[in-house]
Amino acid sequence: MAATRRVMLVVAAALIRCGGDEPLVLLAQRPPGKSLAGQWEFPGGKVELGETPEGALCRELGEELGIEIRPSALTPLTFASLGDRNSNNVHLLMPLFVAVDRWSGEVRGAEGQELRWVNASQLSDWPMPIADKVLLPAVRQALLRATAVTARRRATAAAAAVASAGEALEGGAVSGAAQGGANES
Repeated sequence: MAATRRVMLVVAAALIRCGGDEPLVLLAQRPPGKSLAGQWEFPGGKVELGETPEGALCRELGEELGIEIRPSALTPLTFASLGDRNSNNVHLLMPLFVAVDRWSGEVRGAEGQELRWVNASQLSDWPMPIADKVLLPAVRQALLRATAVTARRRATAAAAAVASAGEALEGGAVSGAAQGGANES
């Protein structure tokens, strides 16, 4: 019979920002003095007794990043399930949620940790704990979906701007014609 393992439930977030040329996801560097110090991870933390994963993640993001996010803004994306890697009989279960531009406040390293916004092609450039590395394919897919959504939003905005400009020109031409007709009488 297998040895009994304690399951540690930890949650993480792929916070995606879609403001520039391409969507970016946030990575946080583990601070000195913590296990895996210097490695980069998706922000999050442990689920405390009585908390839901979403509630714990909202709390952790507030503490770590100084942002406010509602549980309804978090969409489950994937999870990591890792057995005993440190001979401490702990099994890590880590759901990853995604949020695309759905938080309030300025993201900052509230605990002094370094933060980086990176694109899909840069994700593998950062040393990461194995629990975060196994999440990378799903995060890349989320970034690709965000790229498509951003492109659709830009196309819709451009079409609306063209339509608005056309209406303004048309309105000006009608107005000018009406004035011209009035001046001829």
